[in-house]
Amino acid sequence: MDLTQAIDGICYLAIISILSFLLGRLIPYKWFHYNKYPYKSFPFEREGRLYLKIRINKWQNKVPDMSRIFPWLMPSKKMTDDSKQTLEVMIYETCIAEFVHAALCVLSLYTLEIWNGWLGVLVTCAYILVGNLPFCLIQRYNRPRFIKLMNRLENRKEKESCVH
Repeated sequence: MDLTQAIDGICYLAIISILSFLLGRLIPYKWFHYNKYPYKSFPFEREGRLYLKIRINKWQNKVPDMSRIFPWLMPSKKMTDDSKQTLEVMIYETCIAEFVHAALCVLSLYTLEIWNGWLGVLVTCAYILVGNLPFCLIQRYNRPRFIKLMNRLENRKEKESCVH
């Protein structure tokens, strides 16, 4: 194993992680359409219920959450109210998080060029399978639930306005 390759590979992964996080904070919500491809649930996902097979609801709150690590940079994932605006922000944040983590999966493949050998493959696979893929799945699980909640809230408010 070449130590220089290992250091270069780890530095590359650290740099793309930091830059993609910062980019995710700068991307405007209007670039994302949660009700269109690729963010809309695919039929096989059954509005996120597919992910219950891997018990995502049990472990999703145990993984690192950047909104807890950098609360001044990211909106909290905690529901402070049940307004449409709060839910919409959370929905757009799931799109951005999914985009960033999916991009990191693709960009991390370049590590294989930098760091030859089995250890480079192992680290790259771990980066993708442990460091990014679960976060993509969490977004795909939560987004349909937030959308359904937002739609229910809108319907309730419409009914209330019709009654008054």
